[in-house]
Amino acid sequence: MSTPVTWWWVRHGPTHAKNMVGWRDLPADLSDTEALARLSGHLPDGAAVVSSDLIRAVATADAIDTGRTRLPHTPDLREFHFGDWDGLGWKEVADRDPELSRAFWETPGDHVAPGGESWNQLAARVSGVVDGMNRAGHANIVAVAHFGVILTQIARAGGMTAYQALGHKIDNLSVTRLHWDGADWSIGAINHLP
Repeated sequence: MSTPVTWWWVRHGPTHAKNMVGWRDLPADLSDTEALARLSGHLPDGAAVVSSDLIRAVATADAIDTGRTRLPHTPDLREFHFGDWDGLGWKEVADRDPELSRAFWETPGDHVAPGGESWNQLAARVSGVVDGMNRAGHANIVAVAHFGVILTQIARAGGMTAYQALGHKIDNLSVTRLHWDGADWSIGAINHLP
């Protein structure tokens, strides 16, 4: 049994991209300093802060850090690896790979984006990071990451299917709070905007 830990999942600031963004390293728009101040004020003092290594997550984590314990960036907290779809619009993806793109979102699991990864692969790499950090002794972890990353952990904590988790909205600069009591997961809040 490990020590209880609360995860404060924060989705990075907006990129304003109108197409699929996975591992492309687009910057976040962090011009809404009032929203960032509210977000930082909502998060627990003394928490450990970790982020994906993509610049939109790193910069968002830097903007809300304010005296918390900063941990090294973690590549395994990156967004879905969309592979050949990254940078394409939803219609372009559907036109290019009609059956696969539909299956990828409607029956997520083992369907792999061309040159990328599946929901199950994403969930496994993110859960590996979470499991390791659950043993590190932090009471609170602020993790600045991405839409798909956060959804994998909502599915895990809520005992949901991938399809059910994909139905949740995760806004930029929102907080999703999940608690590990040492044996089981529970959901405290999903998509809270401070």
